[in-house]
Amino acid sequence: MRRLPHSFYDRDTTLVAHELLGKLLVRIEHGVERIGRIVEVEAYLGSHDKAAHSARGRTTRTEVMFGPAGHAYVYLIYGVHHCMNVVTEPQGVGAAVLVRAVEPVRNIGARTQGPGLLCKAMGIDKRLNAHDLTSDDFFLAAPRRPQHFDTVRRPRVGVDYAGSWARRLLRFYVAGSPYVSRP
Repeated sequence: MRRLPHSFYDRDTTLVAHELLGKLLVRIEHGVERIGRIVEVEAYLGSHDKAAHSARGRTTRTEVMFGPAGHAYVYLIYGVHHCMNVVTEPQGVGAAVLVRAVEPVRNIGARTQGPGLLCKAMGIDKRLNAHDLTSDDFFLAAPRRPQHFDTVRRPRVGVDYAGSWARRLLRFYVAGSPYVSRP
């Protein structure tokens, strides 16, 4: 496994989102290595994207979204579920990619179809907010052998409030994967 460098994340958010498919999400806690292959993501393009948390500007919650790239943006939704995003683009943009689903690879015994379920299954919570994703205990990596798959593009889930931004094809997933949250 080759850990992804900061330069991987410091690029166009849509490109990063697409290229995250098939990469490995690794969480090491108490000596246990949990690994999931990313099969579904959503791109949030910055403060001009009405569906992005950064559209409301810099707040205590969203500060990490504004950079630097290659850090985790972890937040709680509905007071119950954690969601994990990968911060992208140069500092100040406020862009990130939501990791929506992973295919279990190692030491994951729970469901991972959906951002809340995947965070629960992998032990990701607010303690990891702003965590450097090139660290030794929480990172993304390229698999030893690249996989070939077809990618599906769809509108993002649950952002109807965002007007025309809700219809943009900024959700990407691996065609035919049984681990995708919503085909």
